[in-house]
Amino acid sequence: MNFEKVIFGFFIVLSLTLNVGFVLGEYNNPSHHGVYEFFAVIVVNLIAMGLKLGDRSQIGAILLATSLVANFELIAAALHWTFAVHIAETGITPDVMASIISLATGALIANVISVIILVSETLMSRL
Repeated sequence: MNFEKVIFGFFIVLSLTLNVGFVLGEYNNPSHHGVYEFFAVIVVNLIAMGLKLGDRSQIGAILLATSLVANFELIAAALHWTFAVHIAETGITPDVMASIISLATGALIANVISVIILVSETLMSRL
């Protein structure tokens, strides 16, 4: 068993599961979506992207692209959250939370694609 691939797969799957955990709940209810969980989603997605940087294959390029999309969406959501709380001082209203969840759902789709590619590549290498 290759320990490097275990760590790689761990962070890709963890980024997906944390993202699902954050997105689940009533989309316009701020109490269903914690800021610390959201922070964990961003950090784990950044780590997963860092692990994808070294692969120079075509599959590696697509995996990196999915991570870039997920991180872009999550950082945009974090900026929106920060703006609403600290700059506009409107707080987390249902409309703001709906926008944040919409962006996090886009990241979720990118993470799903990443896991599907990872599983497909793993299955193809066994043949």
